[in-house]
Amino acid sequence: MLIGVMQIDLYLAGSNSLKAKRAVLTSLKKRIANKHNVSVSEIDNLDKWQRATLGVSTVSNDRKVVDKTLDALLHLIDRESEMEALEYSIEVF
Repeated sequence: MLIGVMQIDLYLAGSNSLKAKRAVLTSLKKRIANKHNVSVSEIDNLDKWQRATLGVSTVSNDRKVVDKTLDALLHLIDRESEMEALEYSIEVF
């Protein structure tokens, strides 16, 4: 069994309140979880309007599936007009 973990830091330029940030992130987290069958949660920068850090995890018995899933998430986030990925890290255990 392999566990893939990704931490991704986001910049939300259009967010002018925590309420606006939460609306954007809630939508994104639901789409990610539904489309890719992963767990996703906001793990840092909880009180900053324009920053967010998400943690994503996935489990598989195949390293290629883990890598493909996490890469697909990065591409999904890159296509979002409301946010920009500043940096990310991926670990597979």
